[in-house]
Amino acid sequence: MKYLNRTIEAKIERYFGSFPCVLVTGARQTGKSTLVEHVFGGRAKSFIFDPVQDLYGERSDPDLFLRNNPPPLILDEIQYVPELVPAIKRCVDRLRHPGCFVITGSQQWQVMRRLSESLAGRVAVLELPGFSLGEGLGDPGHNWFAEWLTQAVKDHHRADEVVMKCQGARLSPAELVWRGSYPGIQPLAADLLSGWMRGYITTYLQRDVRLLLDVRDEAQFGVFLGLCAALTARECNWSQMGRDVSVSTPTARKWTDALKGTFQWAEIPAFGNNQVKRLSQKPKGYLTDTGLACYLMRISSPEALQGHPSFGALFETWVVMELIKQTQVLDTAPVFHHYRLHSGSEVDLVAELDGRAFPIEIKASSRVRAHDANGIVEFQKRFGNMAGDGLVVYGGDQAMRLGERCTAIPFDARLPL
Repeated sequence: MKYLNRTIEAKIERYFGSFPCVLVTGARQTGKSTLVEHVFGGRAKSFIFDPVQDLYGERSDPDLFLRNNPPPLILDEIQYVPELVPAIKRCVDRLRHPGCFVITGSQQWQVMRRLSESLAGRVAVLELPGFSLGEGLGDPGHNWFAEWLTQAVKDHHRADEVVMKCQGARLSPAELVWRGSYPGIQPLAADLLSGWMRGYITTYLQRDVRLLLDVRDEAQFGVFLGLCAALTARECNWSQMGRDVSVSTPTARKWTDALKGTFQWAEIPAFGNNQVKRLSQKPKGYLTDTGLACYLMRISSPEALQGHPSFGALFETWVVMELIKQTQVLDTAPVFHHYRLHSGSEVDLVAELDGRAFPIEIKASSRVRAHDANGIVEFQKRFGNMAGDGLVVYGGDQAMRLGERCTAIPFDARLPL
């Protein structure tokens, strides 16, 4: 299968030349092993660790393992060998030069957290999500958002020019949302996706969940995962989530933390400002892959998705994840929030960078009108100079101005290169 370049390749190269360790994290099957082998395979020996077997003596004698296999090394699935972490630290402290280890792992908890803490100041951490639109199509022209945000911080007019240059690619939003972003699923025929997803969930429940949680009933956790899919793009209500699957509120929070720790669930915090007391403080939760969400919700095809009551929420989820992925190229990534007043006024996403807050609305409709930007206009009035230009990302194919400080842009926008 043809290798498709990833957005973070240049960044991982820079980090490898500056830090002793580079840690690449992300959910299962997002292409971590493929990425590091492509970038470093010709200059580093690679080891893939097994959850059960001590294949290379890395558990029984980790220091001997590293003496027999001096850096540079690729250490894949490091969460299975916690015994190796102290030995890596000792090796790094002894060698004291960059480019020793490229490490991958699919969990944020336990070993991954311990690794980051033990190697503080010695490790650079990168997260690899599923394909962005540009990565999946092999077309970097689709990575427009980082360019727009960089210009919006500096100059309103230049940011507007970026958007107005964009054209929609006339792709099917339902097809993109339904298929999702896992690299391995992209070349598969539609009738094979269900089997791939079934195997993915089975592996996830049997390996990652068992490793992180004392879950006595995997079927019950599977139901909870399906509930999270149905609640994507909504504010988190853990007490209600717990009631829906007959577990306590603390258990529901613990389980969503486990989903976050394995990169299946993302939470966007509420936009906070002490001057506005009526702001909602609850985060919004998103299942990170819309293809997985569609499978869990038993949506059988893109055609079925178009008429489904959750299409709007799933489209929002896809756009939010896509915009986050596109900012990976930036040296300093923005912080993302959502904004909602208890009176009902809201903005789906707020990107905060360099002291400015840029409101973004997301509409699945193929048409957009000026009133679709009402939440953005109210946000800009309320926060004054702190508020930057606004965007409405929608399901159509033309960029257009909706007001003096707000522009609509297609979900599949492409900048001419």
